[in-house]
Amino acid sequence: MTIHWCGTGLSSIPGLRHLIETEGDVVVWNRSVDKAKAAVGDIAKDIRAFDMAALTEATKKGDVVISMLPADMHVPLATMAIAAGAHFVSSSYIAPEMRALDEAARKAGVCVVNEVGLDPGIDHLMAHALMHDYRNSAAFDPKNAHDFISYCGGIPKIANSFRYKFSWSPLGVLKALRSPSRSIANGKELNVSRPWDAISHYTAPLETPEEFEVYPNRDSLPFMAEYGFEADWNVQRFVRGTLRLAGWSEAWAPVFREIETLEGAAGDARLRVMSDQFWRENSYEADEPDRVVLCVSLKAEVAGTARWHKTYVMDAWGDARGTAMARLVSTPVALAVKAAITGAVPAGVSAAPHDIGLVRDWMEVVGTLAQSLSVVDHLA
Repeated sequence: MTIHWCGTGLSSIPGLRHLIETEGDVVVWNRSVDKAKAAVGDIAKDIRAFDMAALTEATKKGDVVISMLPADMHVPLATMAIAAGAHFVSSSYIAPEMRALDEAARKAGVCVVNEVGLDPGIDHLMAHALMHDYRNSAAFDPKNAHDFISYCGGIPKIANSFRYKFSWSPLGVLKALRSPSRSIANGKELNVSRPWDAISHYTAPLETPEEFEVYPNRDSLPFMAEYGFEADWNVQRFVRGTLRLAGWSEAWAPVFREIETLEGAAGDARLRVMSDQFWRENSYEADEPDRVVLCVSLKAEVAGTARWHKTYVMDAWGDARGTAMARLVSTPVALAVKAAITGAVPAGVSAAPHDIGLVRDWMEVVGTLAQSLSVVDHLA
C-alpha cells in the first residue's frame, strides 16, 4: 500500500511530514520537485514531478491518493483513484461532481473522504460532538428553539491596521467577497448577496472573552442534515460563517465599495491588481505568527430560556511548529488517510466522520495542535 500525496503548498507540510514519519511508503508529488524537496526533502524518500499519467500508472489497488492541489484537480484525481481501487482524501468542500462519484466509490469499495481540514473539517467534528451530547441529554426536544453557529477565521496574531494578513494570494479572499450566502435567521431563510451586508458582532467565549466581527458564508443549509438537524426541528438560527478581527469592516470599507462596482473581465483584472497590492502590503513576515479562532455553538431554548447551551472553542497560533493554519488543515487530512487505510470510514463519498468515537479521537489530536481547546457549558 502506497500513499500518494499530491501538493506541497503551505497548508500541506505538517500532515505530510507526519505520514512520512509514521506510515513509511509515501510518494510526494508536486509540480515543482525543488519546492517539495525544500519542504520535506530531509525525510521524504520518493519525490516526483506531478504528472497525471505518471500518477495514474503508479496508483494501485488499496493505495491512498491525497489531493492538496487546486480544487479543479480533486474530481479528476478522485475519479482516477476509484478506477484504480484506491482511496481518495481532500480537505475541500464536496462539489456536486464529487458527490456524483458516490455510487462508483461504493461499488469499488473505496473511501472518498473530503472536508477533513480546518473549515471544513474540524468545525464538522465539533458540530457532531455537540449534537451527540445534546441528543443524549435530558433537554433534547425537537420542539426546542435551536440556535446553531459555526464561525472560523484565520487572522493575524499581531493585529495590523488592515485587520487582516495574507499567507497566500489574496485573490481567493477577494473573490469570496463577491459570493452570496444562505443561512437561517429568526426562523427564516436569509439570503445575502454580499458578506458586508450581514456583518454582526460575536463575543467568543475564549479564556479571555474577545469580540470579533462575523458574517455568513457559502450555503449553510445543506449542513443542517449533515449535522443531524431534522426537518421537523424548530431551528431559529443556523449559520456557518467567517470570523474577523474587530474593526475589519471599517478597514475594508473602501474594498467593499470598489468590489461592488466590478463586473466582467475588467472587474476580474482589477481584482488581480488589488490582490497583488494587498500581498505586497499585508502578507505575513517571515516567522510572524498567524492565528486561528474557531467557535461552534449549539443552544436550545424554551420560551426564551436556555435549556442546553454549549460552545466548542479553539484558539491556535503559529509557533516553533510552524503556522497554525498548516497544522490545523493538514493534520486532519493525515488522520483521514489513516482512517481510510484501517476501514474506520465507510466506502463512498463522505465528509468528516460522524462516528462519535472517531470524532473524539480526532479532537484529542486537535487539542495537541491548538494552544487552547475547550467545551464551554454556558449553563454550568
